[in-house]
This record gives sequence, structure tokens and C-alpha cells, in this order.
Amino acid sequence: MLRARARRSAPGDEGTASDRFAPRDLSALFGAPPWLRDLGASAWLVVGVALFVVATVWVLSLTETIVAPVITAGVIAAVASPLVHALQRRGLARGLGAALVLVGLIVVALAVVVLVLAGVRSQFDGLSADLSAAKDTITGWLTDLGVARQTAQSAQEQTSSALAGAVPALLDGVGNGLKKLSSLAFFLALTALSLFFLLKDGPLIRHWAEGHMRVPRPVAHQIGQRVLASLRGYFLGVTLVACFNAAIVATGALLLGVPLAGAIAILTFLGAYVPYLGAWGAGAFSVLIALGGAGTDAALGMIVVQLLANGALQQLIQPIAYGTVLGIHPLAVLIVTIAGGSLFGAVGLILAAPLTAAATHIAGDLSRARPAPEATEADPASLAAS
Repeated sequence: MLRARARRSAPGDEGTASDRFAPRDLSALFGAPPWLRDLGASAWLVVGVALFVVATVWVLSLTETIVAPVITAGVIAAVASPLVHALQRRGLARGLGAALVLVGLIVVALAVVVLVLAGVRSQFDGLSADLSAAKDTITGWLTDLGVARQTAQSAQEQTSSALAGAVPALLDGVGNGLKKLSSLAFFLALTALSLFFLLKDGPLIRHWAEGHMRVPRPVAHQIGQRVLASLRGYFLGVTLVACFNAAIVATGALLLGVPLAGAIAILTFLGAYVPYLGAWGAGAFSVLIALGGAGTDAALGMIVVQLLANGALQQLIQPIAYGTVLGIHPLAVLIVTIAGGSLFGAVGLILAAPLTAAATHIAGDLSRARPAPEATEADPASLAAS
């Protein structure tokens, strides 16, 4: 017995099978837990998506001359395509209907431009006098606030040239922005050409795109439908808010006796289509015209009108408009619009809100379309029936 014990405890004895040790037994000790592996895979997925987005934006920025007109035409086509469908249902060929819609849009755009330019030109001399009066009023304000008369006059002289050339400087700034698109004629021509083909062959292009989305065609069709509905709903909401703001500002300008009330109303309406920035530009223009053309009291009244139209009163209308047509909170619209504008410029300002609304609705559709998980326990009624 002693010899057996000694034999079992002798040095070099490998022991029983249960006591043996293999290096692979340490794999569980030094291996990453499942949750950490999942987190790492998700992190690399996020990095890959971010790199893809950055590369895509970089390529699009290099081809801005072509991409900008096509995107512009795509947004307009998404909003105007129901008109082509309506004409087609009345028996008109789709190509002819697309041409009629395109010509109608061009006529409306030209009419707006001619109306604004004619209004400004007819009041150009008065506008120069209004700007000069605004300069004198500001100088008087500086003197009343305790600034020395000589200093106020010096500031007046330094700003005279800037005020006198405000309109040419504005036109030069617009011209410099349009030069980035190679030329205004090329931009408009390519936009019109792209818009015609998108209106005419939109269903065919959409059918082709849905077949290359690597998802079932019904899912791809639903995604496209949500994007189009969000774009149309967004611009419908913007139009409603723009009409409301223009009506309030025009009424205030008429009651205060501000000149160029019609031009101010048009600029207010058009400025609403540039989120948050357009309202500030139109408001500054209206206050400046009121200050020079109708005096300090009218300028202060115009400030109050602009704050009411773009602030308190708009907050009563905007949640109803955007909430109805987009289904997302106005605060979300504000956040994504500012973020989109910071990242992608004017295109981001316009498309951020509708694309966010579309993504929200698509996620909800996919969530509702998932099959219900199988019950983990058998139904007692079915067990009793069996």
C-alpha cells in the first residue's frame, strides 16, 4: 500500500486524466468576452460608415459643378412630379406633361425675378435716399448714446461708401457664389435638362434604383415612397409657414408705412425656403428699409413684426405644419438643419429635415414589419386541446 502511494506521488507522475493541463484551457481566461467583441465589431462598422460618408462627400465636392444641378433638379422633381402624374391621368403623354410643368416652373421663376427687380428698380432712387437717411439716423443714435459728435461723423463718413454700394456689393456677392458653378447659364441649363428627364422618366429611374438597393423590392419601394413623401411634406410645410410669415410682415409694413412692402413680402416668402438664415436676411432688409424710409418708430415696429412673425406666431403655426407633414418635433428639425448646414452647406440645410423624417418613418416601418417572436411557452389552451 505504501509502495502504491509512493508510486502515485512520485515526481514526474502526470497524474490522472482529470488533473492534466493543456494550454488551450487558458483561452477562456485571455479571450475577449462576447460583449466586448460585439462592441469592437460595432465600432469598426461605425468607422467604416464614417469613412464611406467622408469619401462620398469628398467626391461629390469635386464634382459640384455637375452634382449641384442634379440634386437641385431631383428635389424639384420630387415635389413637382404629382403635377406630371395628374396630367398623365388626363390622357396627356408623360413627356409632354413633363415639358409643360418645366415651362410653367421657368415662367413662375422668371416672373418672381422680374417682379422683385422691377420693384427694386422703381424704388432705386428712393432706396438710396432711405439708406442715406438710415445712416443719419444711426449717427444721431450714436450721439445720443454719448459718442462724440466728431467720432459719430467719422463713422458716418466711413460707412457712406458701404451704404451707397450696398446693392452692388450684394449683387457682386451673389455673382461670386454663382461663379463656383462655372456659370449661371450652365447651371440653369443643366438643372433644366436634368429636371425634364427626371420628370419624364422618374418612374423608370426609380424602378431601376429600387432593383439595385440589395433589399426586397417591396422594401425598396417603401423606402423610396417615404423619402418622396417627406420631401413633399417638408416643402408643403415650408410653403404654409412662408405664406403666413409673408402675410404678417406685409400687413405690418403697410400699417407702418414702410416702402417696398411688396418686395419685402416676396423676400420674406422666398427666405422661408432657406431655413433659419433666410428669415434673418429678409428681416434685416425690412428693418433697414423701414429705418430709412419711415423713421425710427417704423423700424422699431418692423423689428417687433419680424420677431412676432418669425418667433412667437410662427411657433404656433410651425409645430402644426411640420408635425402634420413630417411627423417629427420642430426641435429635431432645428437641430438636424443646423447640423446638415454645417456639414453639407445649402444642400444640408434643405435636405436634412426631410431625410431625417424619412429615416424615422422607415425605421418605424421596418420595426412594425418584423415577425413577432415565437412564444417561449406553449399555450395552455392548445396543450389542453391536444
